[in-house]
Amino acid sequence: MNKKLAAALSGSVVLVLALSGCGGDDKDSVDDWAAKYCDLAKPQIQKQAQVEQLIRSTASDGKPGDIQAADSKAFQDLSDVNKAFAAAYRTAGQTPVKEDRELVDAAVAEFDANAKSYLDLKKQIDALDAQDQQKFADGLKPIADGLAKIEQNRAAWNKLRVSTTGKAMAKQPGCKPVAPPSPKAVSAP
Repeated sequence: MNKKLAAALSGSVVLVLALSGCGGDDKDSVDDWAAKYCDLAKPQIQKQAQVEQLIRSTASDGKPGDIQAADSKAFQDLSDVNKAFAAAYRTAGQTPVKEDRELVDAAVAEFDANAKSYLDLKKQIDALDAQDQQKFADGLKPIADGLAKIEQNRAAWNKLRVSTTGKAMAKQPGCKPVAPPSPKAVSAP
């Protein structure tokens, strides 16, 4: 009789675990989490591609005022994008992959730090004297150095990308990189 009771109880435990998701397929739950995050991040991925296109299309030998205005807008937009990436992770909640939770937390901190750094660059570019071409050019050097530091501050994100959670995110349509629009492209009405 005890064996029958034990078998019935273990069958009940398995059923409860399966229904609660604890004993289910973790792949499905990480894919669901990744889909939620990527749906939130998709507009930011598109915005980031547009900002990068703006930076590329602004001639480095252009007028200082034009460079200043384009860079100021780009730095503000990149700050907003990084804040939104961090917020999307917070909204998606904890990844179901326990081993990756610290990686996600580190990536969120990295995005927050990069958002602040982009705002600092915006302040620096806004403070430059666009009327004096030599001073303006000299002032761009520390800004370029700051930009290079931000671009190198991706260690946490790079670790997350190769994790189980990162691989699940890479499969989601919302997290696919967006090709920037061609400058010659004409949109249909």
